[in-house]
Amino acid sequence: MATVDKLGKYEIKRQLGKGAMGTVYEGWDPIIERRVAVKTVNLPDATDPETEEALARFRREAQAAGRLTHPNIVGVFDYGETADVAYIVMEYIDGPPLKNLLDKQERFTIANTVRIMDDLLAGLQFSHDRGVVHRDIKPANLMLTSGGQAKIADFGIARIESSSMTQAGTVLGTPAYMSPEQIMGEVVDSRSDIYSSGVLLYQLLTGERPFEGGMSAIMHKALNTEPSLPSQISVTTPPAFDAVVRKAMAKRPNDRFANAADFATAVRDAAEGRPLATEEADDHEATMIAAPRRGTPTPPPTRAATPAAAAAPAAAPTKKSSMPLIAGAAAAVVLLAGVGGYFALSGPSKPTPPIVAPLIQPQIASPAPLASIPVTPPTPVPIPMPPAPAPMPEPIVAPTPPPPNPTGPAALEALRGQIAQLIAAQRCATIEGDVGSTGAASLKGAAAQPVPDALRNGLAAMTIPGGVNWQVVAVDPVFCPALDILQPIARGFGTAAPGLSLNLADGRTTLRDGDRIRPRLTMADFKGALRVDYVAHDGNVLHLYPQTADVKQGVAADPNARIFNPAEALSLGEVTPGHPAWEVGEPYGMDMIVAIQSAVPLFDRPRPSNVEPAAEYLRDLRAAVEAARKRGRVNGQSFMLDTVAK
Repeated sequence: MATVDKLGKYEIKRQLGKGAMGTVYEGWDPIIERRVAVKTVNLPDATDPETEEALARFRREAQAAGRLTHPNIVGVFDYGETADVAYIVMEYIDGPPLKNLLDKQERFTIANTVRIMDDLLAGLQFSHDRGVVHRDIKPANLMLTSGGQAKIADFGIARIESSSMTQAGTVLGTPAYMSPEQIMGEVVDSRSDIYSSGVLLYQLLTGERPFEGGMSAIMHKALNTEPSLPSQISVTTPPAFDAVVRKAMAKRPNDRFANAADFATAVRDAAEGRPLATEEADDHEATMIAAPRRGTPTPPPTRAATPAAAAAPAAAPTKKSSMPLIAGAAAAVVLLAGVGGYFALSGPSKPTPPIVAPLIQPQIASPAPLASIPVTPPTPVPIPMPPAPAPMPEPIVAPTPPPPNPTGPAALEALRGQIAQLIAAQRCATIEGDVGSTGAASLKGAAAQPVPDALRNGLAAMTIPGGVNWQVVAVDPVFCPALDILQPIARGFGTAAPGLSLNLADGRTTLRDGDRIRPRLTMADFKGALRVDYVAHDGNVLHLYPQTADVKQGVAADPNARIFNPAEALSLGEVTPGHPAWEVGEPYGMDMIVAIQSAVPLFDRPRPSNVEPAAEYLRDLRAAVEAARKRGRVNGQSFMLDTVAK
């Protein structure tokens, strides 16, 4: 198509980019009134198997990304086909791909590197938890928003656990970022994405890829050699990153990080100078043999040892690579038949025992016999007896101190501090509560895995005389950006001052289709403005208070939040003129209501609409909260709401 004005309901504004398989446009959704990106691919000729496979991958991209709603994954909104093209409608990203910055040789600070990796690995963890392996993580597929947030794009060659479209023996990917098992044509799992992310981390730290050269050279190096350590290439890279990169890029999948969340934790620890915890592998020196595959070259005959070599002591055997050499390639995105072989890891040779010379005793001549000499016995001398010892005084026994009172003020304060410290170390959680006079600990809030498990394990290691009252709701990681904003401003564990209170009318936590959503709030102990938002699990945010005027919806102008008094109550969702009422509808699931009270208004102008993409709004909200904290008090609260069908 030379000119495109419209695809389906979407208006085409301008071309953003063009590749061999299709074109990406900036589009406009006139119904929702939002900017979108529209990615197209030409429909193939039925007789052309290559373009048919490209279309299959294109459809798979829509299928894979369409089931993933996460702030660090480019959202897919729609899929359609015309007589000429198939198209995917996606979230519009207002920044460049990471590749553009790396190609310009821009260097990243450690803080920026950690932030990008944190976003990437959060998106991957969400994807992997839902059975989707990306398989083509590289800088070109990591988009950056104008605010610096990273989002994973292009799930065109992703593998879905329930799909059999990609079989062993077929390799799709970009060689410089492909894992060894991906190069060998084996079926890959989430640990292949871990490897590719390790390559990307290496490039962020050093400005270079770990393996350079032609395609066959890159493949050979990835299978058989280790890259230089990042700290050896870049003097600004903390040495703690060396072990992190080495583990992420391990040749064997079992030697890598078990999941993306563990990788992200290791990256953050390295930035703070904490070394990576190492584990001893029991089978490090075990001999492993894999059955040869079709096409495995016959090993060359062993060269006979020369007499000189035979006479010399045997050197310790060199450990062979666990990956065979693969030569030959033809494209940046490659399809290779499975190539394999066998490999063995030999243990060290037994050491030759040392030769010990026998100990020779010196010869000593026997002395001549002595002449007999008469001996007169000595006269005994009486030995005076010592005086009897004085009797020992009775020992003074100190009284046994009473055992510490586990519910005494000192013990309860110490326990309160322990639990508060445990909670403060968690990310993606807002948890409040306290320790009561009986020694019972109450925890209430929301947290995404692995936080609940970490908290339970930490509490189990403490002595809590009254037990634990657990009211922590496990939530989807899609809510982590909102929870991370709230964590530093929410009422903390053991905090005495009253904080912002948020509940629903009648104390309900589950609403059915058609039920009204009626939040009830009580302000904290200071004057302030208020914002209340409904963060849906589908990636959108509905502003509950204040709202932008909307004539179609009958919403009166209320652009600025008024100042509320301490402990003042507010009811939302009642049917009154000029104020909206909200009802539960599809899609059903766990959603979050977020309320923030601040001494100064968070925004100096109304939001563009009452419904916004969560990723964009939460980015702005984070910046607004950070700015408001410098000017006065800020307090936040969240409420998890489960919506279900009738």
